[in-house]
Amino acid sequence: MRIVLVNPRFPESFWSFRWVINTILPDRRAVNPPLGLATLAALCPENWEVEIIDENIESIPLDPNADIVGVCGMGVQFNRQRELLTYYREKGYHVVAGGSYASLCPDLYESLADTVVAGEAEYIWPEFCRDFEAGRPERFYKENGVVDLSDAPVPRFDLLKLEKYHAVSLQFSRGCPFLCEFCDIIVMFGRKPRAKTLLHMGRELDVLRKLDIRQVFFVDDNLIGNRQFAKSLMRFLIDYQKQHEYRFHFGTQLSLDLALDDELLQLLQQAHFDWVFIGIESPDEESLKETRKLQNTRQDMLSSIRKVYSYGIQIVGGFIIGFDNDRVDIFEKQYRFITESGIQMAMVGLLTAMPKTPLYERLEQEDRLLAGADNSDNTRLSTNVIPAGMSYDEMISGYRNLVIRLMEPRGIGERVRKKTRYFAASLDTGDLSSGAMARIVGKFMFRGILPGGLSRLYHFVRSIPFSSPQLIPVAIQDWITGISMWDYVDRHFVRSGEKADLPVHDLLRSFESAFKQYLRNGSLEISLSQVSTAATQLSISMKGLLDREFFSRAAHHLESVLEHSTSLVSLRIEEFHESQIQHLNHLLRRLSRYGDRISISVHHSVREIVHIDSSVFHLVLTPG
Repeated sequence: MRIVLVNPRFPESFWSFRWVINTILPDRRAVNPPLGLATLAALCPENWEVEIIDENIESIPLDPNADIVGVCGMGVQFNRQRELLTYYREKGYHVVAGGSYASLCPDLYESLADTVVAGEAEYIWPEFCRDFEAGRPERFYKENGVVDLSDAPVPRFDLLKLEKYHAVSLQFSRGCPFLCEFCDIIVMFGRKPRAKTLLHMGRELDVLRKLDIRQVFFVDDNLIGNRQFAKSLMRFLIDYQKQHEYRFHFGTQLSLDLALDDELLQLLQQAHFDWVFIGIESPDEESLKETRKLQNTRQDMLSSIRKVYSYGIQIVGGFIIGFDNDRVDIFEKQYRFITESGIQMAMVGLLTAMPKTPLYERLEQEDRLLAGADNSDNTRLSTNVIPAGMSYDEMISGYRNLVIRLMEPRGIGERVRKKTRYFAASLDTGDLSSGAMARIVGKFMFRGILPGGLSRLYHFVRSIPFSSPQLIPVAIQDWITGISMWDYVDRHFVRSGEKADLPVHDLLRSFESAFKQYLRNGSLEISLSQVSTAATQLSISMKGLLDREFFSRAAHHLESVLEHSTSLVSLRIEEFHESQIQHLNHLLRRLSRYGDRISISVHHSVREIVHIDSSVFHLVLTPG
């Protein structure tokens, strides 16, 4: 049997770090690989041919040589997952839907897939494989029991293009003991953490070590959910690191009560955990109590953050706007707290109710869910929650202004200064040579600091801890993070409110004037439509032979539109000649930085000639 496992492209978000990937680390394409698919591949029968395609780093195959196409996805990937499932099913493949969102909302997939797999895969995926080989696959497989993680296989890391990622993912445990109202983790994995054996973790680390991997991210939703498990793992990692000369640098997700355990902090430091993600959510204790985030009320949060810094561990912080207790003063409270905390990677989002969570069920009973609203990404300027303490518009406007304010040069620099007062050690640069570090710093200065003008340069210089040279790498890393987040905010938050689209008729007239000869001879069609209150869509259909001059003009005009407006572009290639390929590719290269706003469809008659990279552009899928 031949199976292709596909990870759909993520829409761009804070988590994409596209500026860093494109500017500072251009040999990388994404932050983390799809660990779930690598685990699924290891659960397939040994005689099956398995291929993993991650659309975040490579284009999807339109006609894969496969019997089965499996498509995973989180909530934020659902729209693309649905497109892929529909396309491959119409092409005649047996399609399987899985992943966290299919586990949470399997009913959404009933009409999209031949088979839906819901829940942890260790037992039910081999069952599906046996049924498929016997010619009788079921429509639905669901894990109703508790998976013993000692039964989990070593993921097929060899099937991932690891050189394209910043870090490689591992998982030690599943489950979290806490009761946060908005979280879907305990719905899927339960409140009693389960863990793999240390021997098992050693086998996974051995594989990564042989593949020359250095950066590792433990994807556990709370690595310290069971302190005994966590400390055993830390001691094991310390011994492993010593035995292998500290080859790995780790990051993970855990809870703020970490700061109450000096032993655990020391173990994390000795094991080489460089950073941790912590869900802080709100500086308002009443909001924390409301959402049952009681673990954050047991200590002063600023003191806890600074204590973690004192062990040389960076913090990525999660923050939420929109709790029932929140009033319009929450935006200033969040700004002050985030600034004082020195957390540069402050992932601020709107409260969003995910299906099956206690929050969703409560708000549904209170008739406070917006029908049809997107619940997949809480870092956009919308949510499905109707707030209690302010109007919806006040919440959206206040959130937007808060994020913009945080990402301005003054905000970035102030957080650097606050952090370096408490950060006790420099960040280990790992295996980077002095030459590699110099190149990174050079790119950062010439492509990050200087293009920001005198304001950015002033706040950068002012924030550098010259009296503590060992902390300068901390400051530079924070500025790289801050500029990357600002790049996203500028394109998705600032321009959506401050750079209005060009008047519709003016835009259409400018294109018609520039390309009138192609419009007259029927080789081109152009139309403009309003797709939302904030954006228009320019649709271009290529219907005949177009010369080099057309592609050169098109690149100039489209770049201008995309840079100075929030417009979307739809490009349809209906007829094409091989002699045009070089000119088309040049156009696409110039437009690639706006790829998340460009959709491209290719008529089936010219697919042998035209190949669109779906990891860059939204490739519209039609079976043909």
